[in-house]
Amino acid sequence: MTRSVRRFLVAAIALLLAVPGVALPAAPAGKGVLVATIAAPIGPVTADYLAAVIERAVEEDAELLVVELDTPGGLDSAMRQMVQAILKSRVPVAVYVSPQGARAASAGVLITLAADVAAMSPGTNIGAAHPVSVGGGAMDNTMSRKVENDAAAYARSLAAGRGRNVDWAESAVRQSASLSEIDALDRKVVDLVASSLPDLLARIDGRKIRKGDVTVTLRTKGAPVTRVPMGLRLRVLSALADPNIAYILMMIGVYGIYFELASPGAVFPGVVGGISLLLGFYALQTLSANYAGFLLILLAVVLFILEIKIASYGALTMGGIVSLVLGSMMLFRSGGDPFLRVSWTVIAVMAALSAVFFTAVVSLAVRAQKRKPSTGSEGMVGEIGEAVTDIDPRGKVRVVGELWDARCDQPVRKGEMVIVKGLDGMTLIVEKQEGPGRVEK
Repeated sequence: MTRSVRRFLVAAIALLLAVPGVALPAAPAGKGVLVATIAAPIGPVTADYLAAVIERAVEEDAELLVVELDTPGGLDSAMRQMVQAILKSRVPVAVYVSPQGARAASAGVLITLAADVAAMSPGTNIGAAHPVSVGGGAMDNTMSRKVENDAAAYARSLAAGRGRNVDWAESAVRQSASLSEIDALDRKVVDLVASSLPDLLARIDGRKIRKGDVTVTLRTKGAPVTRVPMGLRLRVLSALADPNIAYILMMIGVYGIYFELASPGAVFPGVVGGISLLLGFYALQTLSANYAGFLLILLAVVLFILEIKIASYGALTMGGIVSLVLGSMMLFRSGGDPFLRVSWTVIAVMAALSAVFFTAVVSLAVRAQKRKPSTGSEGMVGEIGEAVTDIDPRGKVRVVGELWDARCDQPVRKGEMVIVKGLDGMTLIVEKQEGPGRVEK
């Protein structure tokens, strides 16, 4: 590797590490409105993104931060981190369930309830905040009641603090209640329904917001608007937090390490496998994965490897496939939230590819074990040769271009063909070949 290439790689890595969590468009003159868009499941990445945008809003002394929200829910820990950031923010925060067709479900309900201003776009809905397990197994009754009571109390506290419908907030947790934007407005779950962002800013102009001990009057009508998109680093981490991507990366990592161990010195499989495995472990952490599922996947790989070493006639391969499918199902299991589980299509494809690959490897290994030796003394058996001298009972033959001492129980005349039946030290034991050709090895 040349010095210039090394410098380029170092500079590229340093640049990637220095990329901020949010993109930084130029801020407009005067106090303006910042807009953050969260259209993804709630997780550590969205929590970091919101924290970065709030920090920027405070630095720029923004008039308002609008969070355009469209989420099916997500992790409780990340949701609470986002709620705390909204509650502690010195800049007023408005959560706007937008665009049309969007939803604020599960964790999105509590984030909306925590906002200083809660608004919805026409054709949206809010609700279904019943907590579910993301640890890979069902909670027992006692634990389920504890989690439910905790979430219900949290929802009531947030709704009461913002003067919103406390009873409905609790029902959203306990009965998974949901509302359209019109019903949410009628029941005082949200403050208003706005057709667009400019409409929202115009209608909340002059509204008084209590932030700690200070009352803030919003001046948002006609205020300059700056959208703050998610930065490159967080976009990459957000993609990694997809269970399907995480699962594929982990499988690539496991197989890469396997190929490196099977063929030491190949380097490339080991490098790719190591990087993929580390990225997969990051995703397992952010998605609160069940490590029993991961161990089942590792067991599957071990069974596949043992099939090559032990003649089980496919029993170990079948066990490996079953272990792989079960581990994949358990890896990101999460009650009724499909966005926190691996797609059945991805599981089926990876299981099929693994089955085909290891079946082919096992087939080749079995064929190699059954193949007749082609080198050494064992490889001479079955070869056809020519008698160089008369053999009665000893003489010389030419086999595969070499002269050998030979012994035969029946007379063989010079020039006749013989077939090798065995070896006795450096002497070939041959028989007279009655017909032309070569015995199949």
